[in-house]
Amino acid sequence: MEEDVQAVTVGTSRFFDADGFDPSAVSAERFPRTRLIQYSLALFTLFLVAAPLVPVLYQSLLSVPIYESGGTLNFDAYWRFLASPDFQTAMVNSLVLAFGSTIVGTVIGLFIAIAVARTNMPARQLVSGTMLLPLYVSQLVLSVGWFIMYGPAGYISLEMRDLFGTVPWNLYTLAGMSVVAGILAAPLTFILCIGSLRLIDASMEDAARSLGAKPPRIIWSVIIPIIRPALVYSAMLNFISGLELLSIPLIFGRPARMIFFTTYLYNSRGGSVPDYGLLGAAAAFFLLLITGLVLIQGRLLRNASRFTAIRGKASRPKTFDLGKWRYVAAGLVVAYLVFGLGLPLLGLVLRAFVEFLTPLMAPWKLLTWANFNIIFSNPIYIRSITNSILIAGLGGALATLLIALVTVVIHRSDFRWRKPLEFIALYPRAVPGMIAGLGVLWAVLWIPLLSPLHGTIWILIIAFTMRNIPTGYGAMSPVLLQIDNDLDRSARSVGADWWTTVRRVVLPIAKTGLFSTYVLMFLSFFKEYAAATFLYTRGSEVIGISMLEFWGIGEVGPAAALGVLQFVATCIFIFAARKILGVKLHA
Repeated sequence: MEEDVQAVTVGTSRFFDADGFDPSAVSAERFPRTRLIQYSLALFTLFLVAAPLVPVLYQSLLSVPIYESGGTLNFDAYWRFLASPDFQTAMVNSLVLAFGSTIVGTVIGLFIAIAVARTNMPARQLVSGTMLLPLYVSQLVLSVGWFIMYGPAGYISLEMRDLFGTVPWNLYTLAGMSVVAGILAAPLTFILCIGSLRLIDASMEDAARSLGAKPPRIIWSVIIPIIRPALVYSAMLNFISGLELLSIPLIFGRPARMIFFTTYLYNSRGGSVPDYGLLGAAAAFFLLLITGLVLIQGRLLRNASRFTAIRGKASRPKTFDLGKWRYVAAGLVVAYLVFGLGLPLLGLVLRAFVEFLTPLMAPWKLLTWANFNIIFSNPIYIRSITNSILIAGLGGALATLLIALVTVVIHRSDFRWRKPLEFIALYPRAVPGMIAGLGVLWAVLWIPLLSPLHGTIWILIIAFTMRNIPTGYGAMSPVLLQIDNDLDRSARSVGADWWTTVRRVVLPIAKTGLFSTYVLMFLSFFKEYAAATFLYTRGSEVIGISMLEFWGIGEVGPAAALGVLQFVATCIFIFAARKILGVKLHA
């Protein structure tokens, strides 16, 4: 019979759907599967996060390589590490770079966020959309573009020298690198602050205006204190990102013989017999340092409720009328977009299509396909492109599924360990990419069950997934929190268990969140390279690794060509995601 049938038993009503499905039977007969699924997800997530970290900590105390037997546990590696002049220099340089880039990035990002969200500056929507693009492009690509245009022999640097006899900047210094890193970090501050700026209760600003406060005073005394949680969060993320930067220290620091924490780890790969204890101690110290910063961030934001500015009767805040200064603000923002992001990307494209780039000759006289021929004539570089696409496509889908299920357990279940599970899911934000890659490598060498993964793209998918769980969780959580719990209760009232409710009700409704999470995972996997530096072998290269190899031998043209291919592929995917999946990437 096609219609729903109600079967009455003694004291119980049972409901069958059109397909003969009996939810109450599932609830009664398979109830243990709810706990089985929840515990399995929690344990798998714990393993995924802990597997790279435990070997790093263990190796830092072990007197022999982790894959050998017979070692003893001691702190000798830490004493040697802390006493190393290279470590002390690397630590100071990394902290200065992180601090400088945080100041530059936070100031620029906050200024643009206020200009877009709270003023009548022209072209605000265009600026809002453009500011997102750097978040989806590898910093390695943008760093190469900066070198091509603003490096010592860069196109714009040579023009400046010809016109004025000097170049007013030097990217081979800590100050120069901090500015570059800050400019590339500004979009993160922008995206984290603009949402809070748009939701501020206008009554607070009206009260300040009634006392005669001018816009600059309102911004400084009212708006910035209210958005302090977003500002602190973005500043801390910028600081952590500055500590774990690899591209800028490699491209600008190595020629100047400056060593940073990430290059300290990166250079250790080249030794014939690496000091595993010293390497483990360095990685463990760096990991503990960033973990401490994340805990400080949580402590600073633990009373974030006192900054609440959105009430039940809140009105939409008014935009500040800048008068003629709105064009000055627009000019500053456009200057940032053009000189900070646009020209480096243009330089990358030009360098990919010419033999060499110089202001002494018109670029169209030097056009060539040679750089792309090098890539497409070598199976290694073709494989790096296909590997990147496969890892992003397949790995992003698997990561999205895992993250969606973990997020559902945290927000839509009565699982007793859901709070610790949330902490575990967010912890990888404290794990730098290189340390995650090193930890996964040692886990594979240490745990026999994982040894078949060595040298395959699956080990990269595992490392990339572990690194990006917090990103996906941040995208999926708001969508689930918007779904009314009454839907869950309605499904339970007819006998559906937790898994049936999730599979048939919650996830179908949250498909927009799933699509958005997949897009973020694809883009994050596609641009990732730091976690692959210790993991790749011949056959599992990705685009970022091939770019670093080209850069290491001085082949700027092919490196730029690979960067262009990655950038174009990213733009095509974003366009397809908007048209096919309906995902809107905007601020």
